Amino acid sequence: MTTTYTSYKLITADLGKSLERVAKEPDVARETEYYLSKIGDIKTIDQFFADTRLYDYAIKAHGLEDMGYAKAFMRKVLTEGVDNEDAFANKLTDSRYKQLAESLNFARQGEAATSFDRAQKGVVDKYARQTLEQSAGEENAGVRLALYFARMAPSITSGYAIIADEALAQVVRTALQLPDEFAGTEVDRQAATYEAAIDLKDFQDPAKLTDFLDRFTALWEINNSTDGYDPLAVFGSSSGYGISSDLLLSINSLKLGGR
Repeated sequence: MTTTYTSYKLITADLGKSLERVAKEPDVARETEYYLSKIGDIKTIDQFFADTRLYDYAIKAHGLEDMGYAKAFMRKVLTEGVDNEDAFANKLTDSRYKQLAESLNFARQGEAATSFDRAQKGVVDKYARQTLEQSAGEENAGVRLALYFARMAPSITSGYAIIADEALAQVVRTALQLPDEFAGTEVDRQAATYEAAIDLKDFQDPAKLTDFLDRFTALWEINNSTDGYDPLAVFGSSSGYGISSDLLLSINSLKLGGR
């Protein structure tokens, strides 16, 4: 049986080829072809939301498909963009919303937003990476967590950023051999513990990040060798996944139709 460590190493030994294989899968290739053939013709946010297939592709590419139903929420993210520090996306602790607004920057670029590489190839690359992570998770949740952490780690600048994302927090707790109950302790204490135990700048160093994830995958295998535990739950909408409770509640004040 392939271990978490071995599976992760096999995928990342040549990540480019792993992503290329995913991109060639029939379902992925078909949706990507549709996206690239249509996105350049989209000139407004209304047009983007009107094409469910395009919308679903872009949302999945940014790891937000569990929140895809909240179209008014997503509309607010795209309408306000990221240039103003008070913009909705900038107030969310989950950086995926900001990345979405940057990929499809209607707020800044208007009708030209979808003509840029970040709205076309950039989104396609994100879709392939997201699909790779999800597929890996079907076989081994620890591998999905490691791949996700590897992608997100360079953006971690504080202990609070780890706390805000349960998937990141689970990786760090595992690597530091902290019990799951630690997540229920006072937030400032959690942040201080993470920052004392880890030099967050190390996540900018590929070699040090690799060492950290080697430790995580080895410990994950030891700690999750039995059934009955669903670690993929941290990727579901029920976890909050980087959205504070008050912001989740604000979704209810927005019409789900996206207007």
